[in-house]
Amino acid sequence: MDTKAAVPVPKPFMPHPNFSDEVNRNIVQSEIEGGVCLDDLSEGARLEVETQNRWYTILIRSRGKELIWGHPQYCPAPVPVSIAGSTWGGSMLKLRFIGRGMRLEFRHPVFRTIITSRIVDIRASDQPVSDT
Repeated sequence: MDTKAAVPVPKPFMPHPNFSDEVNRNIVQSEIEGGVCLDDLSEGARLEVETQNRWYTILIRSRGKELIWGHPQYCPAPVPVSIAGSTWGGSMLKLRFIGRGMRLEFRHPVFRTIITSRIVDIRASDQPVSDT
């Protein structure tokens, strides 16, 4: 009886011929730095995101209906937002992804599009979530 499990072979990133070298480098760097794909998380998951300037807490609800708090002006208490993803500071966005070294971009109901300072760390939190 064969007891060896097949190990999937990872597919390395192949540079896209229509992207600039800078964009291809950014994509590779985001894979190296790591991050979280929001669509891979279950409802109720909670993330602690440290940027250069703030600590944010994100509670995953349904797709595009997350709660975020941690900024004294924009979200001192939980605010329902739609997280677009992360950017390298330009107009290109890695959809529904929160990546180290990138900037979180979300849509606020009052302040519209908010882009954070660079993300330093992302952690899953096991803190209990109160009804917010």
